[in-house]
Amino acid sequence: MAGLDDMYNMRIFELAADIPRQRRLEDPDATATAHSKLCGSTVTVDLKLDETGRVSDFGQTVKACLLGQAAASVMGREIIGSTPEELREVGRTMRRMLKENGPPPTGRWADLAMLEPVRDYKARHASTLLVFDAVERALDEIEARRSGSDRAVAAQ
Repeated sequence: MAGLDDMYNMRIFELAADIPRQRRLEDPDATATAHSKLCGSTVTVDLKLDETGRVSDFGQTVKACLLGQAAASVMGREIIGSTPEELREVGRTMRRMLKENGPPPTGRWADLAMLEPVRDYKARHASTLLVFDAVERALDEIEARRSGSDRAVAAQ
């Protein structure tokens, strides 16, 4: 079992101290909030996709513990240019890493591996995953709106 020193390592402190894109967007395609009842952490995200379906802008407000802040920091740094499927996959990978002893994300999301010691602290999973939950809810909102307008166009 990882100790608290492993979970709260220097890299987590560094990331939490520098969270990119901490602002709200004026005209997002979607906004979503995720909240942890256990610890009271909350993350709200604004998301904008371009015509190709990739993330073109992102804003977030993060009122979370160090673990949630660190995850939001990586998200804020890496999200621009991502596809919805890539974002859903990194969320699935994070959940498997924490809940099923799966491997950490790789590639440009590899910094999320520093959250691997959190797997031993089930009570911290929700706050660590908040930004992924919020991003996926925003994507769901965009997809629902777009498929609704596709149905409306097809009905005409």
